[in-house]
Amino acid sequence: MIDKSMNVLIVDDYKTMLRIIRNLLKQIEFNNVEEASDGGEALAKLRGGNFGLVISDWNMAPMTGMQLLQEVRADAKLKRTPFIMITAESKTENVVAAKQAGVSNYIVKPFNAETLREKIEKVLGNA
Repeated sequence: MIDKSMNVLIVDDYKTMLRIIRNLLKQIEFNNVEEASDGGEALAKLRGGNFGLVISDWNMAPMTGMQLLQEVRADAKLKRTPFIMITAESKTENVVAAKQAGVSNYIVKPFNAETLREKIEKVLGNA
């Protein structure tokens, strides 16, 4: 059974995308959602809080989603945190790179609440 009361951190440098993801999460009953607009802010929140899941965009500046993932995986306290990457491109080399960096799963835009729910269940079900 997945704990929907867990804190979820969504990371995107595009406000509209944060709103979309927050709304999709709400549809699947995840209501404890915090936002970060870049990797640095996300890391600070992760290190200071208690999150059960990170959903991050790939393309961000100055720190990309990939760099954020690498930082999270290199941090002893955070390295087991489930991490879902959102990307506009499903290029094989990107997917392989993300897998090697330790991503839990990834979602290709555009996506809906159902896709998000499936990915989250896959990730947290295996946790």
